[in-house]
Amino acid sequence: MKKTLLAIMAHPDDESFGIGGTLARYASEGVDVHLICATGGEHGTVEPELLEGHDSVSALREKELRCAAEKLGLAGLTIAGYKDSGMAGTGGNVDPASLAAQPVEAVAAHFAAIIREVRPQVVITHDPIGNYMHPDHIACNRATELAFRLAGDVEAQLEGNHPAWKPSKLYYNTLPKEMFKWFARLAPLFRIDLRNFGRNSDIDVIELLETGDFPIHARIDYRKYAPIRDAASACHASQLESGPPNSGLFALIFRLFAGYDLYMQAHPEPDPGLREDDLFSSL
Repeated sequence: MKKTLLAIMAHPDDESFGIGGTLARYASEGVDVHLICATGGEHGTVEPELLEGHDSVSALREKELRCAAEKLGLAGLTIAGYKDSGMAGTGGNVDPASLAAQPVEAVAAHFAAIIREVRPQVVITHDPIGNYMHPDHIACNRATELAFRLAGDVEAQLEGNHPAWKPSKLYYNTLPKEMFKWFARLAPLFRIDLRNFGRNSDIDVIELLETGDFPIHARIDYRKYAPIRDAASACHASQLESGPPNSGLFALIFRLFAGYDLYMQAHPEPDPGLREDDLFSSL
């Protein structure tokens, strides 16, 4: 059976900035790699000149996403159609069309139907804290966790009427806490407020450090495929300032931790001390 991987991510650019190295590696190695992008990324900050020729932010970001999908070599892309919720505490959270406002069961049923159609052995999504507490990332995690189980339930009637399919593994992509610890050590020297970090000052690095570490069960080396990842990231011109830093001290710290994507195995329950270098190990 051909190897198939399905990534379920919240926004256009998560597939490149977050797990692009993993997707590039597996697509290059002949795996059928599919992506569900849950939202249109409407709340991303976009420079006015980049919107020329596009009737909305979501139209621009869909164009960027399709460019990135081509660069990564994806076999399939599904845009789920939910609205971006924005960061916690913003108006987008209460928009009834936003991902964060949807019943998790409804989103899970949508994702599960796609799982049945794509038939992946491996599914990957955001970790339980949404990598950096983003409501859409957290909503994706919860819906994917439920969808992973629902897709294999022969009693569940889902859109498309595809046969039940139970993927073998579910992984959560997680960020290296050690990187944030270095940020926290050095930020005071540069008068950087870690409670209001990032392009939009909406990431609380201190809160991230206080949530505790997730166990790392798989460490995926994508160094050979980094140029593909970088080409896909470059497609997201409207979001490059929101992506990984590319200059200054923080860019240096980021580069020290680059080259590997980190994953926690959510299903099946991992054996103590599990360490993998391939998401398809044991399959």
